[in-house]
Amino acid sequence: MDAKDILGLPKNPISLSLEKKPKPNKESHRKPDGISREVYALTGGLSPLMPSIDVNQIKRKTQSHNDKVAWQWLPFTNSARKDNLQLYHWVRVVNSVPPTGDYSFAKYNKSVDLSQYTDDEYEKYLQDPMWTKEETDQLFELCERFDLRFIIIADRFPTPRSVEELKDRYYKVSRAVLVARAPTYADVAAHPLVKEPYNITQETERKRALSMILSQTKQQERRDAEVIAEAKRISEARKAEKQAQELEVVIMSTGREGVDRDFEANHDVIEVPNSQIPSISVPTSETEIAATLASLCTLRVYLRTYGLDQMVQAASSSAGLRTIKRVEQTLQDLGVNLKPKVPTKAVCAEHLELRKEILTLLNLQKQLQHKEAEGPSYQEGSYSESPDTPPKRSQRAMDNDRPFTPDSFNIGGERMGKRDQKRKGPTPSSPAQSKRPRKLKTDG
Repeated sequence: MDAKDILGLPKNPISLSLEKKPKPNKESHRKPDGISREVYALTGGLSPLMPSIDVNQIKRKTQSHNDKVAWQWLPFTNSARKDNLQLYHWVRVVNSVPPTGDYSFAKYNKSVDLSQYTDDEYEKYLQDPMWTKEETDQLFELCERFDLRFIIIADRFPTPRSVEELKDRYYKVSRAVLVARAPTYADVAAHPLVKEPYNITQETERKRALSMILSQTKQQERRDAEVIAEAKRISEARKAEKQAQELEVVIMSTGREGVDRDFEANHDVIEVPNSQIPSISVPTSETEIAATLASLCTLRVYLRTYGLDQMVQAASSSAGLRTIKRVEQTLQDLGVNLKPKVPTKAVCAEHLELRKEILTLLNLQKQLQHKEAEGPSYQEGSYSESPDTPPKRSQRAMDNDRPFTPDSFNIGGERMGKRDQKRKGPTPSSPAQSKRPRKLKTDG
């Protein structure tokens, strides 16, 4: 009896609003064998384009499921042992067929192949005043027993010998036996024992240095680190200084000739008596170029285009903005890119040289225009001089050489001087006086 019985309500109401809609049955997809749950959840059950399961592996698994597997206590022998000792262990047996073959761990039994010598070989090639034959035989026996572990061999050796001495004796004997048994020395020249012989002095020094380093204190390690850092800083400074000197030598040997030649050519054009003509600055500044190269060397690694831009700025530092624009316009007229497309070392050098030549050409054109503008003024001054113009040098020289005559006899003296000149012969006169027009006589 519940609340519905007390209230008289039916146990299964027919109200549609309270009825729950049945959920559609989802088809259950079973995860195929051989695929992990994570991969199946990522793919959503979709079949891959390429088969991800090896069919042979599935067949092998189905076959293995049908096999009868049992574990049995069976005997075994190890080929690594020479006493034929027989032991027992649990073995997995499939279909009552025990496994055959050697012990599975016998493959890890690796031994060192030692060169054994005979008594005759020892008498001919292997005698050493520091070693007896008995000690040598004991050494080779321990080397074969402990697989060349010389720390253990030195511990087991009957006489007190260092590890380096044992190594030196063993490798010397092995090398002598190898060379003695070879037909020629060239046949064994590439063998490690012959090509790289053991050096007991170097090995002793290496271990001594290693023990010295390992026995250092913290203060000594800190001091050594400071010394190494200081040495590194000094070496880098010397390297940078050497590179700067080499670059300076290159500039003085190659760039100086072209710069001096351009400067001398411009200097010949500039030298005129008139002080009003502006002087031409040298198109390139060696100090700025050297400073730019030194700054580039300090960068160690930089793009060649960046270095070209810096060199162009240094070469054009003495020119004005209008001159730089004219240089760029000239490059465009010649069909040359302002920046090389393939900025190799040779291309950048030729590009800089071309800019220098264009800058020199523009300066020469500027001087030529200035000279052409000054030409007509010289011609006008030769025919008629202005009152403010000082007398020329040739006229001043003639005035100084002319004898003094009073003002009252100027006209007559001048005529007499001309007559005397006609009688004596023609005398050289200045170009300005020869071109001077003849004065007309006026009455009164």
